[in-house]
Amino acid sequence: MAAASSSDSDSGRAESSEASSKWLDAHYDPMANIHTFSACLELADLHGDGEYKLVVGDLGPGGQQPRLKVLKGPTVLSESPLPALPAAAATFLMEQHEPRTPALALASGPCVYVYKNLRPYFKFTLPQLPPNPLEQDLWNQAKEDRIDPLTLKEMLEGIREKAEVPLSVQSLRFLQLELSEMEAFVNQHKSKSIRRQTVITTMTTLKKNLADEDAVSCLVLGTENKELLVLDPEAFTVLAKMSLPSVPVFLEASGQFDVEFRLAAACRNGNIYMLRRDSKRPKYCIELSAQPVGLVRVHKVLVVGSNQDSLHGFTHKGKRLWTVQMPAAILTMNLLEQRSRGLQAVMAGLANGEVRIYRDKALLSVVRTPDAVTSLCFGRYGREDHTLVMTTRGGGLIIKILKRTAVFVEGGGEAGPPPAQAMKLNMPRKTRLYVDQTLREREAGTAMHRAFQADLHLLRLRAARASVQALESSLSPVSATAREPLKLHAVVQGLGPTFKLTLHLQNTSTARPILGLLVCFLYNEGLYALPRAFFKVPLLVPGLNYPLETFVESLSDKGISDIIKVLVLREGQNAPLLSAHISMPVSEGLAAA
Repeated sequence: MAAASSSDSDSGRAESSEASSKWLDAHYDPMANIHTFSACLELADLHGDGEYKLVVGDLGPGGQQPRLKVLKGPTVLSESPLPALPAAAATFLMEQHEPRTPALALASGPCVYVYKNLRPYFKFTLPQLPPNPLEQDLWNQAKEDRIDPLTLKEMLEGIREKAEVPLSVQSLRFLQLELSEMEAFVNQHKSKSIRRQTVITTMTTLKKNLADEDAVSCLVLGTENKELLVLDPEAFTVLAKMSLPSVPVFLEASGQFDVEFRLAAACRNGNIYMLRRDSKRPKYCIELSAQPVGLVRVHKVLVVGSNQDSLHGFTHKGKRLWTVQMPAAILTMNLLEQRSRGLQAVMAGLANGEVRIYRDKALLSVVRTPDAVTSLCFGRYGREDHTLVMTTRGGGLIIKILKRTAVFVEGGGEAGPPPAQAMKLNMPRKTRLYVDQTLREREAGTAMHRAFQADLHLLRLRAARASVQALESSLSPVSATAREPLKLHAVVQGLGPTFKLTLHLQNTSTARPILGLLVCFLYNEGLYALPRAFFKVPLLVPGLNYPLETFVESLSDKGISDIIKVLVLREGQNAPLLSAHISMPVSEGLAAA
């Protein structure tokens, strides 16, 4: 019975957690054999029929050939081989003519392959770069048999170490050969011209002249040659070329090419460069303390993931807005956009198998997966508007659907800082009085500081005098030792010549009683007389106030008063635990006599 009840409770907890989740598990295939990253993952309506499909640029691990895969639901619709590793995939509209079917662009090596209706449409190749003149001269000498292959190798190695212009692919392959293979390679390639070709490292899209969702877009390419190229969507000619100090690895674009646009490029040197229209070089630079692992634009904020397990938010001018520390390394990032609710957030796949969703620095949701996620994208898939597609490190495919009733609330994923911490304060407007006071402080700052310091020293002096006076009068003395926490308060009553002296003794400890104390009086015997000069104190219970009463008789007939010292001691010790000075009043009876 106990086992049955525990299993029922476990199933009840599982059902409640599933009901409270924002996501529906649509599909999970750990053996899908898909290996890619977020830049090569795209959801698009490739046939214009409203049925969105998943485009994957598969890397083909384990010696397999890279392939372009198109999935419809959980099944692979088509596959086609790629000549080189894919760098990025994007869908865009090339023209305004009907039917408005988006084209698929896949960057691979030095080429961009454009497909329409999943059929090859156009191939754009990056323009060739001028070769190194020293390298060209060496291959010309080898063509005329003026140098042997070993000398050619030594001189090419010297050029590779010192020259600013890198070597061509032909020379790099030659340097990797063994001595026995060099001569055959030279005889085969010495008659060919030297070609130096760069490759594409990243790609994104930029609206041409309208900001509409179905407007024509341009392709923006980042190359290994530290350049950004903007391509015409119809003729595929280079509309603009911009230079960067380093090789771009992530790109974000906003605006329209014909009006005004911004480009943000995260580069291998750990910096993010901002470029605007008609600028051949970066206008702003964001220096990171670590290498970027992802770049996502959320509204007007650039969210950057670094290899120090943190997310950073920056403005377009490079001002840091916030930083969030992650519990594990960031493997991939992408944008989550829910247009029906006007929500834009950033998704971060972590090495611990979590996918965290943030809006600014507020955590909205946490999705846990059975394996680390290496790529993800969010959008319309099939007929579902809000679908999250993820691929794992082991090649698995995970598809989750956001519930139609799900609402992202700040702090819904885990406990974190309160939302009020990120709210901006409503600062009051500057009044005329505030401006006048500011000008006065600027002009008379030195004099004001000196007056403040003088008042501060005078306050400290008065506080010290009051403290000494309180110690001398012993108005409320407290023991200085932590082992015997005592507090003593004395009250004198009467007009004289006989006074009633009441000592209020209190044990201020929290739990330990005090036993074995004595109270001793020191006074001028010519002026005062007491029944007993000392007496024992009963057990002091913590927190209670014990009144100890005695009588003091004034012996002077001249109206003279003095101080009576009260000492609290422990039996067998000479040093007092507590002392108090009691100023006795003048005897009214003797003064009248």
